[in-house]
Amino acid sequence: MSSFHISSVFLSVLRNPVTALGLPLVLGMISGPPTAKVNLRFPPGRPPRQVFPIVWPLLYLSMGYASHLAVKSLDVFVSSSSRSALTLGITLYYAQLGMNLAWSSLFLIQDGFIMMAATTFYATKLFDGPTNSQSTYFLIPYCLWLCFANYLGGAIWCLNRGRTKED
Repeated sequence: MSSFHISSVFLSVLRNPVTALGLPLVLGMISGPPTAKVNLRFPPGRPPRQVFPIVWPLLYLSMGYASHLAVKSLDVFVSSSSRSALTLGITLYYAQLGMNLAWSSLFLIQDGFIMMAATTFYATKLFDGPTNSQSTYFLIPYCLWLCFANYLGGAIWCLNRGRTKED
């Protein structure tokens, strides 16, 4: 695995537990409103609208804490393979935060959901060993939710493709 470099600014954000938890929470609050008022047909199994403001903040806090654990592990690991895995995982974490911020755009592209899930799953795998699975416990709920979001996104796309605003 090649060595990745990540800016010390990005690492310092995650070193502090308050900013590590706050970053995904704030970005999530920014990304949510654009999709709040869309008029679409929804598939079976879609949770009531009231569930999303509860679930998403919990997931954001959980993934923020997982990133904090990863950076704490990066600070103590001396093996180059563990450092490389953690650095790549942290880079992927920031990439998926960017995708999460672009949620309303990705919502229209089914591949966007798949890319976000794949990025998160791989980051989870990379964090697992160096954090002694601690970060995995915090990322599994998000991974499961992304699987569900892939189902919802694909079904919503199928149910609404070719539909006009008048439908």
